[in-house]
Amino acid sequence: MDGKVALVTGTSGVAAATCARLLELGVRVLACGIDEAANATLRERTPGIVVRRADMAEAADVEACVADAVNRFGGVDVIVNAAAIHPFGTVVDTDAATWARCLAVNLGSIYLTGHFGIPALRNRGGGSIVNLASIQGHACQRGVAAYTATKGAIHALTRAMALDHAPDNIRVNSVSPGSVRTPMLAVAARHFDGPDADVEAVFRRFGDAHPLGRIAEAEEVAEMIVFLAGPRASFCTGGDYLIDGGLKAGIGVR
Repeated sequence: MDGKVALVTGTSGVAAATCARLLELGVRVLACGIDEAANATLRERTPGIVVRRADMAEAADVEACVADAVNRFGGVDVIVNAAAIHPFGTVVDTDAATWARCLAVNLGSIYLTGHFGIPALRNRGGGSIVNLASIQGHACQRGVAAYTATKGAIHALTRAMALDHAPDNIRVNSVSPGSVRTPMLAVAARHFDGPDADVEAVFRRFGDAHPLGRIAEAEEVAEMIVFLAGPRASFCTGGDYLIDGGLKAGIGVR
């Protein structure tokens, strides 16, 4: 992948790990995120990366990110859609603004990077898009209505994009992780166990639910993303790839 160009949405967790792995492979990376603290951390820890502040739910911001990648690096070969928010609540508990924001960030950002980015991929003779979905798009907890709705929709949108853009030599896939050690999972730990939660203890409890007995590291998910983005996955498109420690393979009855 040496010399390729990747646009990555999100600047922490799996997105940050993916950026680091792409850079190791010689990919030029432009990462886009709204959280300035996460942006600064990614710049500090990942030499060679370009980071832009952007709201990935805003068309003008996404268009500017794509244009920056094209102007700076000459084009775009890979898009990794990892930007997300994770509100909790049922459809009754979730207010309309939160519902709309979750759909705009988690799902709308994928539409926007495709809308503005696919022409850039076409100009390079094709490329790859990898969307970060979730095991929660297959089977979910209680109280995550907005989040799980977006992740299930990502599976469907991935299939649609794969079919529509196969003639352009553009492959589109998604990955569906189980629990992953990320800032988002730490927020979930505090949601369930309170603001003073022992986050590592909660992570161990989450890990116990997975047949492999642990949660994933962000770097493990990044490896799958980078594989799908690269030439070794040249016949993979329209698929969703579980990286869930066996979580979906079992049922909860004991």
